[in-house]
Amino acid sequence: MGHAKRRRVLGIIATDSTFERVAHRGAEVWQGKCLHCNAHLTVALDGEPISRATIEHIVPRTAGGTDALENLGLACARCNQGKGSRHDAHFHRDARVRELVDRLLQKRRDRWRDPGDPDAQ
Repeated sequence: MGHAKRRRVLGIIATDSTFERVAHRGAEVWQGKCLHCNAHLTVALDGEPISRATIEHIVPRTAGGTDALENLGLACARCNQGKGSRHDAHFHRDARVRELVDRLLQKRRDRWRDPGDPDAQ
């Protein structure tokens, strides 16, 4: 994973209250939850995923979604691929897809923490 992508992952972690620093196999890591299924995700302190954490564009880029942190979450690869292949292409035509996206955006807002929060250090 490139430096810019790792920095983006760390930005998501800093603003996602499910992530905390924990000991994992003798090292300190970030551990949090998949935006979809709440499975545990583990990420090295430098932003490199240890588990299959992927960057999720909640509103898909094909539908005008941006790289703003509010539109990004971390998801396990299975959930992210499932959403991408099943839903993203249908965003404009399918109200259920928009409902899913709205739910995910709300979940992201519910988990939001200020990146300056001392618990995020």
